[in-house]
Amino acid sequence: MKVVTTRGVLFVHSAPAVMCPHIESSIAGVMEQRSDLHWTAQPAAPNVLRTEVLWQGPAGTGARLASALRGWANVRYEVTEDPSPGVDGSRWSHTPELGIFHAVTDVHGNIMVSEDRIRYAYESGAGDPTVVYQELSLALGEAWDEELEPFRHAAAGAPVRWLHHVG
Repeated sequence: MKVVTTRGVLFVHSAPAVMCPHIESSIAGVMEQRSDLHWTAQPAAPNVLRTEVLWQGPAGTGARLASALRGWANVRYEVTEDPSPGVDGSRWSHTPELGIFHAVTDVHGNIMVSEDRIRYAYESGAGDPTVVYQELSLALGEAWDEELEPFRHAAAGAPVRWLHHVG
């Protein structure tokens, strides 16, 4: 069975300094190599650090990275996984307040909302456009985008490091 390789990005938008070694250990466990990340101050929030990691590995690595970091208090992160032959792309977003959000993405990084999810939004709304809007907003992860946007902008021009899955 041929292993499909893909790549993506892990953005740790904000983490307390005390969590950084634990995050690095979790990433190293998924990537099967030491990470030695470059942490910088996060201008969008006091007393937290940020980092970005470009990664390459088998399809599904993005899900493993997102799962490894899931649920940690005061850690905001996003993981992207590019589409690869036979595998859709994905994006995971996590905030302490909202938890984790997952979306399937196309080759340009756009969120793909399934026919069934759209149908659910219409049925839930039962003619009320406000409910349809709320359901579609949830399907698009708008609340996560709103919370993470200040952290994304604060990271412009930050250094990035490559990690390759070993094995």
